[in-house]
Amino acid sequence: MTIEKFLESSVSGWMDPRGEDSDIVMSTRIRLARNLRGYRFPLSFTENEAHQVDQLVTAALVDSAEKVGTTFSSIPMEKTTTLDRQILVEKHLISPNLAKGQIPGSVLLSEDEGISVMVNEEDHIRIQCLFPGLQLEEAYEQADTIDRIFEKELPYAFDEEFGYLTSCPTNTGTGLRASVMMHLPALTMTNQMGRIIQAIMRVGMVVRGIYGEGSEALGNVYQVSNQTTLGKTEEEILEDLQSITEQIIQKEREARETLLHSEQPVLADTLYRSLGVLTYARIISTDEAAKCLSDVRLGIDLGIITGVDVSILNECMIFMQPGFIQKYAGNSLQPNERDVFRAKMIRERLTIENKTTTKGEKPHDV
Repeated sequence: MTIEKFLESSVSGWMDPRGEDSDIVMSTRIRLARNLRGYRFPLSFTENEAHQVDQLVTAALVDSAEKVGTTFSSIPMEKTTTLDRQILVEKHLISPNLAKGQIPGSVLLSEDEGISVMVNEEDHIRIQCLFPGLQLEEAYEQADTIDRIFEKELPYAFDEEFGYLTSCPTNTGTGLRASVMMHLPALTMTNQMGRIIQAIMRVGMVVRGIYGEGSEALGNVYQVSNQTTLGKTEEEILEDLQSITEQIIQKEREARETLLHSEQPVLADTLYRSLGVLTYARIISTDEAAKCLSDVRLGIDLGIITGVDVSILNECMIFMQPGFIQKYAGNSLQPNERDVFRAKMIRERLTIENKTTTKGEKPHDV
């Protein structure tokens, strides 16, 4: 399977809006960091070592793919363009670090894009499993299955006292980073996020933006993940994150109820104005599009806006990014040109959706 299959569509399996609590938890991600014994870590190994590790990891997974129930495509970073890598980052299939391409590495992608194994990122192996909605146990079970395949075939760098050894000490131990991507517009509108982020950090969790460390909470989308990987079991880490996530969900639901009952006319006006911007704007930046998509999504969840499918909004959230915009345009675009093309694509996507729903359903009122 070629890389084009993964670049042509902005839709991935983890965007399915039917998962548990999917009106607030957009997706669940499990990531395991592993290294091979007998090879220097990626930050200091040679190009020859990098190629050897890549071959070993790729062969181990491809040969055992039937145990996972899917097939994998191996995509070497050195055979991709900068734009290809940017799109894979925008789809959350590789990390910005692997996209830099400073070390010979690759990514192994499952057919539905729910599994990606990055080779020679910060560590030799980064196993990532993405599920829609809140599914921490299910995502971990899948990552653990792949981990066992590797562990049977490859010698892991493991210490009886410290656990799995990693390039960064913050990942040593379980090597597990569990995270949930949450849409929290009501907590943001009611100015509660600052206080909640501080409370989350005090219990060993961290809150990041939509693309992880160093990124912004674009469109009121936040990633909540464990900060500690050493001194706790995998089960304890998952239980802690599950508990924190459920508390945040409850807070977001309470904030939505408050907005709905105390400021409905103002809220409805704000949400419909955003739908109007998405439907008719001729120029729109990434930030403005993300804000409007967040508003419309909230309007759907609250029952204020009807006739727009949430999956369309998830799709727009991905293809409005600079990489996808240029891919669909077929050439490189300056930022102001991207804003024009972005507005056109969103407008056309919502128009197509509206025409489809009007055949048998009530269209949105614009």
